[in-house]
Amino acid sequence: MPRYGVVFLLVLLLTSTRVPAETLTGRITGITDGDTLTLLDAEHIPQKIRVAGIDAPEKRQAFGEKSKTHLSALAYNRQAQADCRKIDRYRRRICVVYVGGRDVGLEQIKAGMAWWYQQYAREQTKQERIDYEHAEFLAKLHRYGLWNSKDPTPPWEWRHDKRRH
Repeated sequence: MPRYGVVFLLVLLLTSTRVPAETLTGRITGITDGDTLTLLDAEHIPQKIRVAGIDAPEKRQAFGEKSKTHLSALAYNRQAQADCRKIDRYRRRICVVYVGGRDVGLEQIKAGMAWWYQQYAREQTKQERIDYEHAEFLAKLHRYGLWNSKDPTPPWEWRHDKRRH
């Protein structure tokens, strides 16, 4: 194979966002916001993780700090298992994170601290889609967390508006 072919193949492999599924275990050592955390893995390497299936309010957005605080109460300084499925453009692993056997993304939705990120529903299992959709429905119905606001702005819309200005 010509040298440029090897280089091309290497670049292709390194820039791919799909990675084989992997499971990380360790302690949650940081909470960035309502859907991003740091897990110190078994090799003592900090892993930046974006919680799969949810989108939480941004820090400067209404409910941003409450969402971060809630995720902190669920996960900070606790042992966790992260089932990772891909890596995003910011080099964060996208993972379903379990603490004490509970899916923290699902718990964020149940408490009204995050939206079910339907744009990525195809990346979830069928059961995850059912659970997340149902949890969001109940949070809206009972007006939990951000659903107690008159017209909560989804973070993807908030980010889009911020980029335009």
